[in-house]
Amino acid sequence: PKPLPKVEPPAPPPAPKPEPRIEKPDIVQKAPPPKPKPVAKPEPLKPEVTEAEKQLKEAAAREQASLVLDRERQAIAEQLKREAAQASAAASARALEGWIARIRGKIRGNILLPEGIKGNPEAIFDVVQLPTGEVLSVKLRKSSGHAGYDQAVERAILKSSPLPRPDRPEQFRRELELKFRPLDAV
Repeated sequence: PKPLPKVEPPAPPPAPKPEPRIEKPDIVQKAPPPKPKPVAKPEPLKPEVTEAEKQLKEAAAREQASLVLDRERQAIAEQLKREAAQASAAASARALEGWIARIRGKIRGNILLPEGIKGNPEAIFDVVQLPTGEVLSVKLRKSSGHAGYDQAVERAILKSSPLPRPDRPEQFRRELELKFRPLDAV
C-alpha cells in the first residue's frame, strides 16, 4: 500500500502583529550639583573685656536705673502736689462757703418778713464790701417777684453792716453774690 500522505493540520492563522510601541523618552533629571562642603569658619575671637570696660558698662547701667528712679520719684511728687492742691482747693471752698453762711445767717436775723408771700421765691443780691466788712453797696440782681420781700432783704443787708470777716484774710472777697429765700429764714 501506498503510504498515506500525511495530513498536516492547517496552519494556524498568522498572529496579528502587535502595534509597535513608541517609547516615550524618559526625562532625565540632572542630579543637583553637589553642595560644597561647609567650610569650618574660624571661631571669632572674643574681644577680651577689660576691667575698665566692665566698670563703664556697670556705671552706665547704674545711671540708667537712677534715671528711672528719678522719673518715678518726680511722678509721685507731682501726684502728691496735685492731690494737695485739690485738698487745699476743697478746704478753701469749704471755708469760703462757711464764711458766706455766717454772713447770710447774720443778715437773715435782721429780715422782717412781709405778710402775703406765696411760695419760696429766690432773691439774688450783689453786695460790695470793704475788707473791714462794712457794706458799700447792695444791688438787686434778681427779684423774688415780691417787692416787699426784696426791700426787706436789702434793708437787712444794710443793717447787718459790718459783715463777718473770713477766718483767713486771703479768703476775703470784695464782691459777694448772696441768695435769699423766705422759707430759709425760718
